[in-house]
Amino acid sequence: MRKHWKSSAVSIAIATSLVMAGCSSGSDSKNKGNDASSPPSASPSGVSASGFPIVPETIKLKMFTRIAPVNGPFKDMPVFQDYEKLSNIQVEFIEAPTDGFAEKKNLLFASNELPDAIYRSGLSPLEAIRYGAAGQLIPLEDLIDQYAPNLKTLMEQYPEIRAGITTPEGHIYAIPGIVTLAAARTDKKWINKAWLEKLGLTTPETTEELYEALIAFRDQDPNGNGLKDEIPMTARAGLVVVNMMSGSFGLDQQLGYNINIDNDQVQIWMGDERNKEMLMYLNRLYKEKLLDPELFSHKEADFLAKQGSGKAGFFFDQTNNNFLPIQDQYEGIAPPAGPHGDRLQAQTAPIARDFGAFAITDVNKHPEATMRWIDYFYSDEGSTLLRFGREGEHYVLKDGIPYYTEEYAKAENQPKITPYAGGGAPHIISDRVASYINPPQVQEAQKQLDPYMPKVKYGAPMFDEETAQRVNILRNDIDKYYEEQSTKFIAGALSFDKWDEFRSTLNKMGIEELQRIYQEAYDKTKS
Repeated sequence: MRKHWKSSAVSIAIATSLVMAGCSSGSDSKNKGNDASSPPSASPSGVSASGFPIVPETIKLKMFTRIAPVNGPFKDMPVFQDYEKLSNIQVEFIEAPTDGFAEKKNLLFASNELPDAIYRSGLSPLEAIRYGAAGQLIPLEDLIDQYAPNLKTLMEQYPEIRAGITTPEGHIYAIPGIVTLAAARTDKKWINKAWLEKLGLTTPETTEELYEALIAFRDQDPNGNGLKDEIPMTARAGLVVVNMMSGSFGLDQQLGYNINIDNDQVQIWMGDERNKEMLMYLNRLYKEKLLDPELFSHKEADFLAKQGSGKAGFFFDQTNNNFLPIQDQYEGIAPPAGPHGDRLQAQTAPIARDFGAFAITDVNKHPEATMRWIDYFYSDEGSTLLRFGREGEHYVLKDGIPYYTEEYAKAENQPKITPYAGGGAPHIISDRVASYINPPQVQEAQKQLDPYMPKVKYGAPMFDEETAQRVNILRNDIDKYYEEQSTKFIAGALSFDKWDEFRSTLNKMGIEELQRIYQEAYDKTKS
C-alpha cells in the first residue's frame, strides 16, 4: 500500500482534476452531511460517493485513539453504535489514556505496528510530515477531493484550513478538528467570584492584584470550613500555566510556538527577559503556595476534579463543563495586565484548531471508505450525532439547536456518551452544535477576552520534508531543555542566577537557526 500511494500520486491528481472539473463543491456541511435518506452513489472503488451506507458489505477498521479520564469506552458511545449501522463500517478502537498517550503513539510508529487510522491523535505538524515522508501515513488530498464533500466545502469556505495542513510538496497527511466558534478556540480565565465577594475584593486587573487576591484565598478561609484546603491557583499539568500567563508579559504564541511577531520579525522568546520575568512571577506564586504544589505531578483527572470541588480560586479551561453544579461560584475575567502593561490573550488557536486529529495509515485497505466515514463528522448532522447522541434520548432540539436532556446535561453523564469531551476529536464545532460548551456563562467569559485576542493568529507552518527534519532535531533538544529548566525555575530548584547560562545553552542548541527557519516560513505566508 505504501508504494501504491506514492507511485500513483500523479495519476490520481490528474483523475481528481477531471472529476473536480465536472462536479459541484459537494454537499452543504451546515445542513445535510450526506443525508441517510439519500440513495448511495457508488464510485469505482465500491464506496458510495454520497448517501448511506458507505459500503454495501460490512468492513472492519482498527483505530488508535486517546481516551480522556471523563470518557466512557468508545464502543458504548451512541455515536459509534449508530454510525456503524448507518455506514456499514465497524470500528474497533484501541484506547490509550490521555496520560502517557504521546509515548504510546510514538511507540506505535516506532514499532510500525499500525492500525488503519489514528483518531483524536494529536499529531503535530512535524509528526505528520515525518510519518508521511516515511510512508506510514498516506496522502489525503485526493481522497478529500473525491470522498470528503463536507470537509472540502469547509476548506473552500476557510482557505486557511487547507493552507495550514498542506506540506510544501502539496500533501495533506492529517486532518484537523475545525472550530468556527471563537469561544471554543481559547481557554477562559475562571476566578472564584464567591470568594472575591466574601473577602471584599474586586476583580484583579493586573498580575499584582491577582497575586494579592491569591494571598487572600490562601489565608482568609474563603470557603469557610476552617481548614486550609483552598487551592488559590491551579492549571493543567506541566507548563500549560506558562501558555496561560504569557500574554500578560507581552509573550505571544504565533506559528504554533513560543514566538512574537513584531514588524514582520519573528522572535522566539524563550531566552528573553520578558520570559524571565514571567517565570520569576510564577516562581513567586509557587514558592508562596499560591500556585498548586501538584502542578507538575497531578493527572488530568485530578485537575478536572479540582475544578468541580469548589476549592480552586483561579484556573483556566475552555468551558464550564467540569464545574457545572457550582458554576455560580465562578466568572471569567480578562487577562491581567503585566508589569509592562501587556494584556494579551495569547493562548488562542486558529480555525483548524486541533491539528492532526485524524490520519490514515499505509496498512489501511479501505482508505476511500475511511475518508467517507470521517467526513460525516464535518457536517452539522454528523457533529450533532458525535456530540449529542440520539435525539429524544440524549438531546432535544430547540429552534433547530440540540440541547442535552436534563440527565445528560450533568457533568458526570455527558462525557460518557461522546468522544468530544476531553478535546481533540475530528469534527466541526460551529455555533449550531455548541449549546453545551458555549452557554451564557461561557459567552460572558469570552466577552472578557475578546478585546485582548490577537488580531491575527498564525498557525504552525508546514515545512518541506528536509526542513521539517531539521526543525524536529532542533526542537527535540531545545523544547526538552526549555521544559526541564523552566519547571526548575518555577519550582525553585534552579536559581535565576543561572539565567545567562540558560540562555547560552539555548543558543548553543541552535535557537537562532530555529528562529531563522520560522522567519522564512513566516515570510512565505506574506509573499
